[in-house]
Amino acid sequence: MISVVFPGQGSQKVGMGSDFFKKFIYVKHIFNYADEILNYKISDLILNGPQEKLNQTTFTQPAIYLIGYAISEVLRKETNFFKNNFNFFAGHSLGEYTALTVANAITLEQGLTLLKIRGESMQSAVPFGEGGMLAVLGIETDDIKKIIKENFNNIKCYLANDNSNGQLIISGKNIELQKFANLLKEKNIKNIKLPVSAPFHCELMGSATAKMEAIIKNQEMSVPQYKVVSNVTAKEYKSAEEIKELLIKQIESPVRWRESIEHMIEQGSNTFIEIGPGKVLSGLIKRINREVKVLNIDAVEDIQDIKI
Repeated sequence: MISVVFPGQGSQKVGMGSDFFKKFIYVKHIFNYADEILNYKISDLILNGPQEKLNQTTFTQPAIYLIGYAISEVLRKETNFFKNNFNFFAGHSLGEYTALTVANAITLEQGLTLLKIRGESMQSAVPFGEGGMLAVLGIETDDIKKIIKENFNNIKCYLANDNSNGQLIISGKNIELQKFANLLKEKNIKNIKLPVSAPFHCELMGSATAKMEAIIKNQEMSVPQYKVVSNVTAKEYKSAEEIKELLIKQIESPVRWRESIEHMIEQGSNTFIEIGPGKVLSGLIKRINREVKVLNIDAVEDIQDIKI
């Protein structure tokens, strides 16, 4: 059975989606519509950069979302892709908004508006340059949780993403992350500082949660057309109200990606298709389970090659 996944931050690159933009007039219309909703030229930033600006979470979030949505619309109009009986949809962090939109739980306008506010509020939750994230490699989830707990009085860091076997992401203020990196080095545990602009998915995002709650609670949402797996619970949403509740919680909660993929596999998924820029999720899924088939669609030629 087929499950579809949508990427989050880290997959952005200048020029992503440009071949779809050039080939399909309705993709241009989608980009222009996004410009109107966001009240700035997200289309120009995606197509022409600069990369430094595209990397700022305020712009990254709606940009990656827009590409995933646009490619999905091409698949819907040009292929029989959406005639498949999909097992699950899921997205990594902001990618969950793409999954919910393509599954008809929220509209394109809602997704763009919510991610604009989400990006701005997450960036402003901690002063620019004060917070960040650290990738920790080659250690199991329970072991890193133990290290965090045992040292929390002196080093305040948080598990932000459980991505795959041996690939975890830690959030915190940069001064705390440096202490944590030194501690890991003493234990011969490999870690890499990530080029992100804020400490996402931890309690430092408290002000962003408050802002998003005020907006999300007044939104009209629908039960998804396809089963969508939540980052917060690693299980599928049961109702429109639960979508609101968990999207609010998602801002400070760890992304339970490994558990989400394992759940989908346990429920019969044996093929995963990543829609959007890059192949980050494809790589993570293969680390979680080498037996499943993983495909990626981020260029027009990928649509021609895909056989499902």
